[in-house]
Parts: sequence; C-alpha cells; structure tokens
Amino acid sequence: MAVLELNELKTVLNPGQRLLGLDLGEKAIGLALSDTSLTVATPLTIMARGKFSDNATRLDALVAEHGIGGLIIGLPLNMDGSSGRSAQSARAFAQNFSRRSSIPLVMVDERLSTVVANRVLLEADSSRKKRAETVDKVAAAYILQGALDQMRAC
Repeated sequence: MAVLELNELKTVLNPGQRLLGLDLGEKAIGLALSDTSLTVATPLTIMARGKFSDNATRLDALVAEHGIGGLIIGLPLNMDGSSGRSAQSARAFAQNFSRRSSIPLVMVDERLSTVVANRVLLEADSSRKKRAETVDKVAAAYILQGALDQMRAC
C-alpha cells in the first residue's frame, strides 16, 4: 500500500485496530503502541536497526501479534523543514516497507521528538543508562501520540 496522509488513515482502519509508531534511528528503531480506541500511545520496545528484511520481518510479527492496522513513521526533518540524510533514510524505509506489505503507513514530522523524550526521562530522574535504553521507544510514543491527537482533531 502507498504512504497515506493521516486523515486518509482514519478511513481505512477497522474498529479495534491499533497503530504502531516507529522512531527510526541509525542504530535502533523505537516502537510504541496505541490502545484500541486510538487515544493513548505507550512505549513498546526497541529493535536493533539491521538489515531491512530482518527489521521488516520483525515488524510483520508485531503487526500480527498486536492487531496493528497502520504504521506511524517519524520523519526527521531538519529544523528549517528541509530533508537531510535521516529523512531520506526514513522515506526509503517507508517506501520499501509499503512495497512488501499491505498495511497502511503515514509519515509524520518528528522534529524534536528525541529532545522531548530525553527531557521527559530527565524529569523522571532516569539514570543516563536508563535514558539510553528507553529514549527511542519514548520518542516513538511521542510521535505516535501526536498523530493520535491529530487524528481526533480531524
């Protein structure tokens, strides 16, 4: 399936389906899961970023396990809105996944998501080691929550 806009995703989801949020980093992919009412995003796990086929196979398993109806993929734009290497990598990941899967996906602006996730973890008094272990999935939850909030507002 092609990459959709957020308002289009609402029309193709079945009742009770969840969304899976992805924060695509160079070394890890943070994952977050919505509830079935598409209201709350919760950090799920972190997956090591490796070969695309391995990551896609793991995503397929999560889609089946959690009743996922769509993916929300963070698009790391530069602060001026331009696309850099990370944004190009995220777009390539999304295009490659859309070619092999029928699950709809949406790319959303994720500027500052990791900064916000680090601040939240600092305020929670997380140790440096704990922050390093959780920041990607917290960032994924932040990205997914923003998309859920936008979907409700549409």
